[in-house]
Amino acid sequence: MRPPKPPPPDASTSEYVEALLDFARSRGLDRVGVTDAGVLSRSRVALVDRRERGLSDTMGFTFRDPERSTDPTRAVDGAQAVLVGALSYADTVTSDVLDDSGVMARVARYARHDFYTPLRQALQDVALRLRADGFRAVVFADENDLVDREVAWRAGLGWWGKNANLLMPGAGSWFVLGSVVTTAPLRSSAGPAADGCGSCRRCLDDCPTGAIVDSGVIDARRCLAWLVQKVGIFPRDHRVALGDRIYGCDDCQESCPPTVRLSGRVPARARIEGTGPSVDLIDLLVSSDDVLLERFGRWYVPERDPRWLRRNALVILGNVAPVPADESVRSVLHHYLSHHDPMLRAHAVWSARRLGADDLLDTVRNDSDPEVVAELSQPVPLR
Repeated sequence: MRPPKPPPPDASTSEYVEALLDFARSRGLDRVGVTDAGVLSRSRVALVDRRERGLSDTMGFTFRDPERSTDPTRAVDGAQAVLVGALSYADTVTSDVLDDSGVMARVARYARHDFYTPLRQALQDVALRLRADGFRAVVFADENDLVDREVAWRAGLGWWGKNANLLMPGAGSWFVLGSVVTTAPLRSSAGPAADGCGSCRRCLDDCPTGAIVDSGVIDARRCLAWLVQKVGIFPRDHRVALGDRIYGCDDCQESCPPTVRLSGRVPARARIEGTGPSVDLIDLLVSSDDVLLERFGRWYVPERDPRWLRRNALVILGNVAPVPADESVRSVLHHYLSHHDPMLRAHAVWSARRLGADDLLDTVRNDSDPEVVAELSQPVPLR
């Protein structure tokens, strides 16, 4: 006969929680905390409100099912606690230099390298330890099942900034977040952190499209980080504001005094493989679907279809290519003005007109597609 399994340890003690948090830190997590698995009522109200007001646009994510994404027990049956971990990507702020050797587009700092894999690995180690002690434990990171910033706030990792990012005392907001939802009755490690924004409103004032419409409230219909992920025609009103951003937008963090001032306090770690800070637009626009998905597939590419990356790249080309356009730019525009995809033809029209290369438009003068016709008729701000 096998001996009976020993009873699980008492996970409700502060000693158990501290040992678990120390273990989580030893796995490379920069900030950790624990909160209960109760309903995230504040976020549930906010998600429903944003959706009803249209501020979430067509965004799914945690907006799709607020009752699920704000209830940890829906993610893990019988959950009693959530351990939250944060991994810093602050070292990319100073160590990554944008390449200026070609016609380049900028990548947001959190997307330059794969930070979520080491985050998930560290959290998985914590989950394995909890399972070894007899509890259920499931990892969630950058998923629709849980509002990660809200559980991080409740676990005391930081405060909600006016830019809707979680700001951590002494470190700022350059972090990716993830959680372990568990049936272990872990005692909460701390309450929510006190507000640190005060009267500062730099993020509101510096947002290039005015997407921060109130403290902690983002209008996704104006947010560049969302618009580069959204399907359809890129909104004409925000194309110039897109500038050179191929994926994500850092402006509200780059203008945040605590984040800028404190980010250097987080120890730098070994470089993680990824795309780096910038992408060559011409190279992107001439690459095959397979190559683009191999290089950028860990980003959120709508429908796993590289045409949306090409759409963004065509808009950026109109914003950053030299004027007058050189031969490489003219060649790629000529290709897309003859492209079988009318959505890409339409954006190539805008880019060519913005660069003053109207002589390239002869191939689309008689185009019957309504979006191409609209692009030919709408005013375009010249560079």
